[in-house]
Amino acid sequence: MSYRDEIHEMRGELKALYKAIPGATRGFAELSKAAGEEGVLERKHREYVAIGIAVAQRCQPCINFHVEALMKAGGTRQELSDVLAMALQMGGGPALMYAGHALGCWDELAAAVQGA
Repeated sequence: MSYRDEIHEMRGELKALYKAIPGATRGFAELSKAAGEEGVLERKHREYVAIGIAVAQRCQPCINFHVEALMKAGGTRQELSDVLAMALQMGGGPALMYAGHALGCWDELAAAVQGA
């Protein structure tokens, strides 16, 4: 399955989850919105933090969503690579594998944007 397909499928699953348990998920949605609002850090810097944590925590859907958001926020592949280097240092071998996923997701989404 491609990263784009994974993102689409996860969005569908989350939509169903939000419908099934609106009270619990509404709180998370509000937290996510508040955490993403501009403050001292620009949006892309917040996304770098999220990707670093997602890699270290081995959350593939989180990686996918935050790579996509990083692209929209104006991040670059080289900046992402620097963040992935720090995530590797913090997460060791397992983070190495998920860092590969994050870079692969970037490359696939970037190719799709260029091809569109």
